[in-house]
Amino acid sequence: MDQFQDQSAAATQQPKAPSAERRWWHTATVYQVYPRSFCDSNGDGIGDIPGVTSKLDYLKSLGIDVVWLSPIYKSPMDDNGYDISDYRDIAPEFGTLADFDHLVAEARKRDIGIVLDLVVNHTSDEHPWFVESRKGPGNPFRDFYIWRQPAEDGGPPNGLMSSFGGPAWTLDTETGEYYLHMFSRRQPDLNWENPEVRQEIYRMMNWWLERGVAGFRMDVIDYIGKQVDRELVKDGPRLHEYLQEMNRETFGSHDILTVGECWSATPGSALLYSGRDRNELSMVFQFEHVTQQWDEVYGKWRPKPFDLVKLKSVLSKWQYALSDDGWNSLFWGNHDLPRAVSRYGDVAGYHGESAKMLATVLHLMKGTPFIYQGEEIGMTNVPFTTIEQYRDIETINMHRLHVEAGLSPEDFIKGANESARDNARTPMQWSAALHGGFTKGVPWIEVNTNYATINAEAAMTDERSIWNHYRKLIALRKAHPVIVYGLYQSWLDQHPDVFVYTRTLDQDRLVVIANFTPREVPLTVPSELAISGECLISNYEPVDALAVEKIDLKPYEAFAILSQAP
Repeated sequence: MDQFQDQSAAATQQPKAPSAERRWWHTATVYQVYPRSFCDSNGDGIGDIPGVTSKLDYLKSLGIDVVWLSPIYKSPMDDNGYDISDYRDIAPEFGTLADFDHLVAEARKRDIGIVLDLVVNHTSDEHPWFVESRKGPGNPFRDFYIWRQPAEDGGPPNGLMSSFGGPAWTLDTETGEYYLHMFSRRQPDLNWENPEVRQEIYRMMNWWLERGVAGFRMDVIDYIGKQVDRELVKDGPRLHEYLQEMNRETFGSHDILTVGECWSATPGSALLYSGRDRNELSMVFQFEHVTQQWDEVYGKWRPKPFDLVKLKSVLSKWQYALSDDGWNSLFWGNHDLPRAVSRYGDVAGYHGESAKMLATVLHLMKGTPFIYQGEEIGMTNVPFTTIEQYRDIETINMHRLHVEAGLSPEDFIKGANESARDNARTPMQWSAALHGGFTKGVPWIEVNTNYATINAEAAMTDERSIWNHYRKLIALRKAHPVIVYGLYQSWLDQHPDVFVYTRTLDQDRLVVIANFTPREVPLTVPSELAISGECLISNYEPVDALAVEKIDLKPYEAFAILSQAP
C-alpha cells in the first residue's frame, strides 16, 4: 500500500448521491471576457463589444457555451467599469446598445449565451442617484446610499476599512456627513435596506433580461446585506432575504445562470446561496483555494509558497460539501487573480505541460468550469518592473500603503508580478503581430512581451497546444455524464506532489492523476482503483491503462482513465 493511502479522504469521507436535478448550465463551459483587454475593433487601444462579436467563432470552435462579460455599462472607469454611472447604457469606449444587441443575437446563432456582470453593491459617484444623494439630507435620493454623521472627533463614523486601502468613509464637505465606500471613494455603496433601491435594481435587471441575456455574475454580492453600524460587511442578517426577493422579482421565472461572487463563502453558506430549494442563485464563486495561499500580514502581495496538500484539502472539501445539493463553480483565474499557469504551474520549464495539467484537474471535477480569457493559450503573468506600468487602482493604492508601512518597493513589485490584478488584464494575445494582434493603436496597458510565442493563432494550428487540450476537455464534458454528475472522491490526500481523484456514475468511473511538480514522481496507485480502461486525455502520450499500478509520472503529467466501476 502507498505510504499516503491511509491518510486518503477515501478512508474518511462518504460522498453523497448525485443530485437528480439536471440543468443546462451543469454541462456548460463559461468563458470570461474582460472587454477592455479582449479585442479592439476600432484602433483606439481599448477592447470593445464589436471586438467580442468578431471572436464568437473562435469561442464556438473552442466549445464555449456561455460568455461572461465584465462590466460594459457607462462608467468613468475609476475601477475599469466596476463603477457604474448608468446601468442601462453602454460605455462609449465599448460601443452602443445596438452593438450589444447585435452581440446577443450573433451569440445566440452559435448557441452561446451572454452573461452580464451585475454590480449592485455600489455605483459610481457620477451615477445620477448619487449626484442627487449628495445634495443633502432632504433629497429623496439621500437614502439610496449610506450616510453617517462624523464621530465625536470629527473623523469617520467607525473603523470600517476599504478593500482598496484606507478608511471606507469619505467626508462630503458640502453636507458635513460621511458616505460609505467599501472600495474606491468613487464607488459609494448602495443602501440595500431601502426598498426603493431594491426595486430600482430589479427593474434594471428585468430590462436586461428582456434584451435576452443568459444570466448574471453578481459582483461582491455577499456585501449587500451589510449593517455598517455594527461594522458587519459580509453575510449580513438580511442577505438571503434580499437574494430570495431578487430571485422572485427578476430571474426566478427565467432559465438562466446566476453566479454570486462571495469572498466570505463557506461550504455551509454556499448551500444557502445555491441549494435547490433556496430560490437564490445557481452557484457562487468562493475563493478559499486562493486566500489560503495569502500571507497573514501582507495578504496576496506576499503569497506563501505553493502547498499542494492544502490546495487539495480545500478543493476536495468543496467537492464533498456540494455533492448532493448546490453546485460548484470551477476556476483557476479571473480578472482579479494572477494567471493560473504562473501561480500553480511552471512557465519557464514546463509551460505547456503544466498549463494542460491544471486544465485537466479543474475541468474533470464536478461543477461548471470557468475559463478566463487567455487561459486557454497559457497566457502568463506580467514582467512589469515599475509601479508606473500598472493601471489597476487597487495595486496603485496598495503600493503606497505597503511601502509606507515598510515593505520595500522591490518586494512590492515582486509580489505584484505574482498577484496583482493587472496580471490578468494585459491584452489578449491573438497573434504574433504588433501588440499581439489586440489593437492597431496603442493599447491601454502594455501587452505581455511573450505574445510572439504565446498567441491564439499559433495555438489553434498546433494539435498538441494548450488550446486544443482545453477544446478536448470541453468536448469530453459534453460526451461523458460521469464528468458532469459523477461522485467525487479524493485519494492520497497527504501526498505532497500528486493529486488523485475519481468520479463515479452508475458503471462508469473516471480516475484522474496529476503531478504538480517539475520532477519525475514514482507513484504506487492505490489497489482499490484497479485502473483499466480508456485513456480519455493526457498531456503526454496516451497512458497505457493496464500499466499504471506503478508509474513514474513525468513532470506535470496529468491523465484521466475511464473504466467500469467495480
